[in-house]
Amino acid sequence: MKKLLLIAALAVIAYQFMPSQTVTLGPGVVASQLPMQQPLANAKPFNLGDYRITPLSDFDIEAKLLAKKRYRTGREADLSPYDLALGWGRMSDETVLANIDISQSGRWYRWSTKDFPIPRREIEQSSANMHMIPGDEYVRAQLDDLVPGQHIRLSGFLVRVDASDGWHWQSSLTRDDVGDGACELVYVRSVTLL
Repeated sequence: MKKLLLIAALAVIAYQFMPSQTVTLGPGVVASQLPMQQPLANAKPFNLGDYRITPLSDFDIEAKLLAKKRYRTGREADLSPYDLALGWGRMSDETVLANIDISQSGRWYRWSTKDFPIPRREIEQSSANMHMIPGDEYVRAQLDDLVPGQHIRLSGFLVRVDASDGWHWQSSLTRDDVGDGACELVYVRSVTLL
């Protein structure tokens, strides 16, 4: 019995550190539309565990999943276990992406390139790191199953989260910003593979 438990534990550890697979869709823009956002004037806050969620905007995005990072520790990870780096427009074209190195760590998305395949500002305005708050266990399972390279649609809200001790976390409400505070905080109601 101890051997079986040890084997199972080693299998789980090995799975966690295996490189993730990647889906290849070929050249060409796969997500041509800009993310859609509609401000919510009278949205009602709701509770999620010990947190108060305030919807700020309806949000819908069709994008290529550039990278996915799982977080397990910290207050943010309790709410948002995954960050997705998403690209749309020419940042969903594998011909362009072949020249851009993408990584994620510390709740940040980073990119670098030796030779810009498209203008820098277009890269900044056509890709983003988004913190995903699953709306329910089904959505969480769908987020678990996502693989970089996939063409996806996410629908939900951009939100502000508050805790009773004064801590808060708020979404960016524009795709034009960069740096600290530029990430979207998305309460995800649905995930669709396209």
